[in-house]
Amino acid sequence: MKKSLPALAVFLTFALVCSYIESLIPIPFGVPGMKLGLTNVVIILLLYLFGTVDAFIVSILRVLLIGFMFGNVYSLCYSLAGGLLSFICMYLLYKFSKFNMIAVSVVGGFMHNVGQLVVAIVFFDSGYLIYYLPVLLITGVVTGAVIGVIAQAVYIRIDKFLHKEEKDSA
Repeated sequence: MKKSLPALAVFLTFALVCSYIESLIPIPFGVPGMKLGLTNVVIILLLYLFGTVDAFIVSILRVLLIGFMFGNVYSLCYSLAGGLLSFICMYLLYKFSKFNMIAVSVVGGFMHNVGQLVVAIVFFDSGYLIYYLPVLLITGVVTGAVIGVIAQAVYIRIDKFLHKEEKDSA
């Protein structure tokens, strides 16, 4: 897919809208602040369509913009830690393995939770928070799989559209 600043702006806007919608819908996962991770659809699509740098930039910009618009210092730290760790792990799987998009998303979902847990342990100076890890593992895997299925379905449609467009212009 041809990169362009307007296309990246559209992806960033979509990520911001997904993040805002998620903040309005409380989902009872058993851990306060747990979300489905809809914005990860956008980040995974960017990783596969545009590459690492653009996906990373949109990911960081989304975290910072949402943090400044709707959060506080603590929520910004949680999101940044989760987003960075998640992105690094997704990138490594994407770049150096043959895992599919769903597996990449599952690892990203789980590692996002791990990143946030580490920040919580540091902020609250309590190792007891590690007992949340089993719940975070299950929710990260389940939500990561759901997000991966959505991202893969969207990617297939975009890829089909792009190849049809290439045929038509030839």
